[in-house]
Formats: sequence, C-alpha cells, structure tokens
Amino acid sequence: MDLSLQKNTLGSKGGIALANAFCKNISLTSLSLDENNIGSEGGKAFANALFKNIKLTHLSLNGNNLGLEGGKALANALSQNTALTYLDLGSINLGPEGGKAFTDALFNNITLIGLIFWNNNIGSEGETALKDAHYKNKLY
Repeated sequence: MDLSLQKNTLGSKGGIALANAFCKNISLTSLSLDENNIGSEGGKAFANALFKNIKLTHLSLNGNNLGLEGGKALANALSQNTALTYLDLGSINLGPEGGKAFTDALFNNITLIGLIFWNNNIGSEGETALKDAHYKNKLY
C-alpha cells in the first residue's frame, strides 16, 4: 500500500501524529511526505517509527527541514533498519555534521539501494564520505 501526502502543510504536530500511527501500521510499504514542514520533531518521530515498522520500503521526506537533530535521529534509525530500500532526504537542511551521521549509518545499513540526498549543504568532506558509502552499498 502506498500513501502520498505531499505538500499538505502537516507541520510538526501532524508529522508526529502520522509517525505515531505509522508505528502500528503493517500494510503501508511506501510513504511520501515531501514538503510538509514536519521539522526536527517530526523527523525524530519518524526515526522512532522506523525502529518499530518493518514493512516500509520507500520513504520520502524531501523538503521538510528536519535539520541536524531530526537528521541524526533518522541516521541512527537507518543504521539499524532492515526494510527500507529507498530513501529521499533531499533538501532537509542537514549540514556537514548531519551528512557525517548518514555516512556512518550507510556503512551499517545493508538493505538501502536508493538514496536521494541533494541540497543538504554537507560540504566537500561530507560529499566524499557519502560517495564512499554509496560505493560500498551499491546505491543508485
């Protein structure tokens, strides 16, 4: 089952509520929440949900300004998640430290084969490390 709620102005509260419901859902395999302004608190809530949900294979959080804290929480969840195969984190405002967190997570994740990571201001060091992780995991 796929669910697309792009550009619905959910905000942090809506993102958190959806993430909490997602923890209990066992049929959803694809979720797109692009440009909903869920912020760092919504990012943390989805990270928590990724620890509990083992069915989701496709997640798009593009343009949600998760920032460093939301990004680090997602990176931590990704390092242990064994279901996701595609993740879109374009333009979530990670910065270099967030980029490093995802690089570390990718070295531990064995199921992800697709990652969108554009426009996150991770710097040249972050970009190089991310390329190494892409190569190791054979990401497209």
